[in-house]
Amino acid sequence: MKNLMLIVNPKAGKGQAKGSVGTIVSVFRDHGYFSHVFMTRKPGEAQEFAQTYGKNYELLVCVGGDGTLSDVIAGVSSLKDGEKPVIGYIPMGTANDVASSLGLSKAPMQAAEVIMTGKTIYLDVGRMNGNSFSYIAAFGAFADVSYTTPQNTKNVLGHLAYLIEGAARLPEIKSHHAVVEHDGGTIEGDFLFGCVMNTLSVGGIIKFDPSTVELSDGYFEIILIRQPANFFEYGDIISAITTKKFNNKNVTMLHTKTAKFTFNEPVSWTRDGENGGAHTVLDVSNLQCAVQIVVPKDGD
Repeated sequence: MKNLMLIVNPKAGKGQAKGSVGTIVSVFRDHGYFSHVFMTRKPGEAQEFAQTYGKNYELLVCVGGDGTLSDVIAGVSSLKDGEKPVIGYIPMGTANDVASSLGLSKAPMQAAEVIMTGKTIYLDVGRMNGNSFSYIAAFGAFADVSYTTPQNTKNVLGHLAYLIEGAARLPEIKSHHAVVEHDGGTIEGDFLFGCVMNTLSVGGIIKFDPSTVELSDGYFEIILIRQPANFFEYGDIISAITTKKFNNKNVTMLHTKTAKFTFNEPVSWTRDGENGGAHTVLDVSNLQCAVQIVVPKDGD
């Protein structure tokens, strides 16, 4: 039998990951794979596992949410070319943005079957001040909701937990003055929200047009939302997001390989929905086609 590495976050989503391991392993066994299971016990351990043991396998399967996958991608992308295993993803989180972008099933048995029968594609990986991110780095309004919302609340309420936590923040919203240097020039202003992303879905709620976003082209998409001057401009911002028309007075969408954000004070960022630290200057760059991941074949 062939060997694969199986990294499982037992606390992801509604805690179903641990109970699904038997089903997942049986699918892999039927396809001739013996699974070496690694259970995470703390944040960042999936990255440690991938960095330390990933080079010993041709296939590394991640069971968990986007945060767990982010750690796995960070670990794999740090390996040398020729040592990087192909990544399989069985989504068990709350938002599952990466799974939505890649068309992966949320059903463990079906997702495991796709890993055995699907096709392999390349994915870009981002770097922010030396740390990897798999699909989004963000600052500003609601950017930290995903990691400050208690895990137990997310397990019970799912997406509603994010909305409840976000609504509670409305009185606290403030803008951040920033200078954003990108491949096409410089933008300066007071921004309510900003993100650097390589994804078709954010929060499981906002969807992007596949014709405008390519996950392996070496480019990020950046969205910047300026501080609205009045209540009516808030409405314009919401309309821009819901209609996917991201270029108006207060909402700007850019395509760039690199970017530099400079703030007047340290500003908190998220990295794939987890705490990304506070930064006065943040450099981001795109590592094109840094990892490979299995997705459904066309038509599946």
